[in-house]
Amino acid sequence: MIAPDILSRWQSALPFWVSFLLIPLIWVTAVLGGWWVVLVPLSTWWAFAALDKLTGLELSNADPDTPDTALHWYILLTKAWVPVQFLTLFGLIWFATHTNHLSTASKIGLFFGMGVISGTIGINYSHELMHQKGRAERWLGDILLAMVLYSHFRSEHLLVHHRFVGTPRDPVTARYNEGFHRFYPRVLWQCLTSAFRAERDKLARKDRPWTDPANPFWRYWALQAGMLLLALLIGGLSGLALFLIQAGVAIWQLELVNYVEHYGLTRKHLGQGKYEHVQPRHSWNASQTASNWLLINLQRHSDHHYKPNRRFPLLQHHSQDAAPQLPYGYPVMTVAAMIPPLWRRVMNPRVKAWRRQYYPEITDWTPYNKSRNPLPSA
Repeated sequence: MIAPDILSRWQSALPFWVSFLLIPLIWVTAVLGGWWVVLVPLSTWWAFAALDKLTGLELSNADPDTPDTALHWYILLTKAWVPVQFLTLFGLIWFATHTNHLSTASKIGLFFGMGVISGTIGINYSHELMHQKGRAERWLGDILLAMVLYSHFRSEHLLVHHRFVGTPRDPVTARYNEGFHRFYPRVLWQCLTSAFRAERDKLARKDRPWTDPANPFWRYWALQAGMLLLALLIGGLSGLALFLIQAGVAIWQLELVNYVEHYGLTRKHLGQGKYEHVQPRHSWNASQTASNWLLINLQRHSDHHYKPNRRFPLLQHHSQDAAPQLPYGYPVMTVAAMIPPLWRRVMNPRVKAWRRQYYPEITDWTPYNKSRNPLPSA
């Protein structure tokens, strides 16, 4: 176990700051143009897949009772990213719309790369921030999500996903044999509507209408409108289009990860709409070292759902006895998810093995596969 005094050192936190190397990289590709713009996707997907092979697994755990006072460098990391991403995104919009050396294809490629950054890093960091109790950190998370026009993710994630994961009420739990091409359009609509419904119902329990100023959707809409207006003012219609490209890529990156995290994993229905409590076995775990540096331990997802309030450096690795293991980190698994036959070949046998290991008493999985079990009570 990693002791708090070791964890508190800046040297221990330094590998997680690797994401900041993507900022000078994307500016270099913007200046060079041409095929150089593919460097950002290559560095996040392929380079970290290769680094995972070299660095192996990180199976050690930090002391989960480590106080926030010992986590200064980790907390600073997610906070500092917000202004850095903001300046990079809108700086690139200005640069791309005021230079002559970038072709239309190069601009699209550049903002595809920006979307990889704002999705892989930005949304991931917003996820860490939204789980914190402090208002300032939650606001920073909202700002990151507004940059990709996906502000409702906070409501959906906190009020729906964590509460109903592995049940038919959770849109984000990918069903067994459901390809990403079917999962993606489904969650885009269902997550938005379930998030709005959750906030509406929360207000209704206090005898307030959905139009009440306390509804965070007003904040979501205002922040997103501000981001769109700023892109338009800086870069005109071209700048707005480039902003929308990066937002679309970022959302796609997020939902690819969501697809991987819970594919085929369901909580046991106990009868009358009741389900077992969430356990580490209801999320896929991956402890690949390098990609967890980049993704600030998001791949230790089994522990995140088990203990949602833990900050990322304290998330625990769970062994095969407690949680199912992905064969590779997210950089490889998200690429596989885009190829349905390959995905099914890799993951379906693992889902079946998981079912035999944890639920040998269930003989008919059809209601789970088709999401036909009764909805849990709201």
